[in-house]
This record gives sequence, C-alpha cells and structure tokens, in this order.
Amino acid sequence: MVSAISLQSAVAVAGRFPVLAGVDLNLDEGTVCAVLGANGAGKTSLLRLLAGLTALERGAGSVLGADLTKNTSGLRANVGFMGHGVGLYEELLPRENLAFMIKAARLDPSGIPDALDRVGIRGRVAATPVGQLSAGQQRRVVLALLVARRPRLWLLDEPHASLDAQARDLVGSVLEEAAAGGATVVATSHEPDIVIPLADVVVTMAGGVVTERYAGGRMGSSDVS
Repeated sequence: MVSAISLQSAVAVAGRFPVLAGVDLNLDEGTVCAVLGANGAGKTSLLRLLAGLTALERGAGSVLGADLTKNTSGLRANVGFMGHGVGLYEELLPRENLAFMIKAARLDPSGIPDALDRVGIRGRVAATPVGQLSAGQQRRVVLALLVARRPRLWLLDEPHASLDAQARDLVGSVLEEAAAGGATVVATSHEPDIVIPLADVVVTMAGGVVTERYAGGRMGSSDVS
C-alpha cells in the first residue's frame, strides 16, 4: 500500500501553546479515518496540519508525498477541507460559488452540475443565493465543491453537523465513493455512532496526541496494526 499520511512525534503550536504534542499517525491511500475526542483534544489542529495550514514545529511528517517541514503550498491543490465555517460567498448562487472556486484552483469545471445534483442542490435551492440557504444546505454546497474538485485527501471537521438524517446518509455515501476512487478521508466527529461504521481506522485524541487506534466498521477495513 502507498502511504498517504505519515506523522512521527508531530508537534504544532498556536502562539506558545502546543495544539499537537507529538502525534503519531500513518494512513494508506484510500483509507477512511475517523478522529474522535473531546473539544480541545487536537482534532481540528490535526486537520489543519494535514492541510498544510499549520506549520510542523517538531517531529516529522509527510502528506501525499509532501514533506511538512518544507514548503507545503503545492500540497493544497490536492487537499479538500470542510471546516466549521463554510467559506462561501453569500451573494452568489451555489453554482457560481463552485465555478469561482474551481476556476481559482485552475481545475476543470465540467463536473460542477453533476456535483451539485449529487448532493441534492437542485431546483429552487440551486437558484437561491447561498446566504439565504439553511446551514445544512450550505454544508451540502461545500460537499459539492469537494465532489467537483476530486481531491486526493478529504479533510472534514464535523461533517455531519447541521445535517438531518438524510443528509448524514448522503455524506456517508459520498465519502465511500471518494475512498473507492482512491482518495484518503480523515473526518473528525463527536458522534462515534455515525462515523465509526464509515471508517477503516478510528483514532482517539486527547491532549494533542493520538491515544488509541482501532478498526472501524467499513467493509474491507484496512490493517490497523
């Protein structure tokens, strides 16, 4: 198997505070990893490190072959990040948001219509400016952006937040499709009953480190040794 993520004693700092205090994590390509833990455990900080948005202060790490101790600007084109904030332009329609972001990333926009349809953004919702959509609908638009971009690494911070049961099932099926296509998925959650069945690997964090690792419930679960 090809390694997608490799962290050894990874330390990241916000101000003077170590938000990651020595993380060890190794994931192969195509793995779905659920990250559990209380608020302040380091889950979001881990995602930001993997996205190249937070610097690796000490230790060693690579993501998609990029050394995190060096310039990670090239990594970001291959990473899709869904955070707590949707990061959309409120005055633009869903399609216009995706078109702008896909163009900015210099990617092929031809998949935008299918991506929006895949996540249920159609009809009246598709014709409504994003700022007038519900929080759940806005998160569907962000999910559509990931579908259209097809990144090699999907990083999702609480992807089921603000979603109803039907939309949560949608997230699960989209993540399964991404992993089946070879993408690696790392998703944080406070809802283990939802994410563990979707995951090959489950890790628990506390105090900025990984404290436990075990197999998830996804069919064809990868080796977690």
